[in-house]
Amino acid sequence: MATFARPTALLALTAAVLISVLGGGGAEAQQLSPNFYSSTCPSVATIVRRGMASAVQKERRMGASILRMFFHDCFVNGCDGSILLDDTPTFTGEKGAGPNANSVRGFEVIDAIKAQVETSCRATVSCADILALAARDAVNLLGGPTWSVPLGRKDSRTASQSLANANLPGPGSSLATLISMFGNQGLSARDMTALSGAHTIGRSQCQFFRTRIYTESNINGSFAALRRRTCPRSGGDANLAPFDVQTPDAFDNAYYQNLVARKGLLHSDQELFNGGSQDALVRQYSGSPSQFAADFVTAMIKMGNLLPSSGTRTEVRLNCRKVN
Repeated sequence: MATFARPTALLALTAAVLISVLGGGGAEAQQLSPNFYSSTCPSVATIVRRGMASAVQKERRMGASILRMFFHDCFVNGCDGSILLDDTPTFTGEKGAGPNANSVRGFEVIDAIKAQVETSCRATVSCADILALAARDAVNLLGGPTWSVPLGRKDSRTASQSLANANLPGPGSSLATLISMFGNQGLSARDMTALSGAHTIGRSQCQFFRTRIYTESNINGSFAALRRRTCPRSGGDANLAPFDVQTPDAFDNAYYQNLVARKGLLHSDQELFNGGSQDALVRQYSGSPSQFAADFVTAMIKMGNLLPSSGTRTEVRLNCRKVN
């Protein structure tokens, strides 16, 4: 497994990031800063790290699940914890959206961490910030880089299933669609390619890669045959396969090596290396784990700075599953 450099200059730079955002009710200015809770909840990072370490020790796949949850939160009205809200008789949240239903998981991990944080710092740390810290720790606990997470987000009091359906790229997305959908979030094509490296960990359900392994030509034959063993032409929709068969639970640059070898699991994965604009960058990442790590950290911070639109009502939820 490749090891990642952790350049101190990069971490020093991220620690200095300050972003103006709209706070409670959209009325007061807030600042995102790694030191946001230094006086009000100095133990928050330790609590989140401990909770994630426990979760990953029990099931290494959970690291990938929490990272994916963070992505799916940030792409809908910013990183506001909206994905954590349960449906109620009068409210429809994002958990039932197409990209999330029966696939986004790990909510109980965030619940457990939130309970511990509340014990130490009542009504102080948002669920959105807990999820941002948990995603960082998920990457690092599986062997990837670490970084200083700018904090100070608030939790949204609402969610949007329609935007979850519209904003989140699907497994069959083309390169043009991927670039466009990330661009809509203010993320560059380079950010998109780096963030796609999150697929160096985790699994996908058969229903999302069946068409690729049975009908597409830009796929390694032995790899397709391997995946067909557990993903039949019909049935077995929920059967899982790792994105990276060599090191499925290690955060390394093998994802890009797989793409160069035509072993991308999803159609949207292989689109990054299929004669298009990202081929050169994929080759670069495949040979340079340190470059991938640096770009991934930059893109994660950039994505984590996506925030609710002006006027959005926000709060610090006491229970991540429901508004106060």
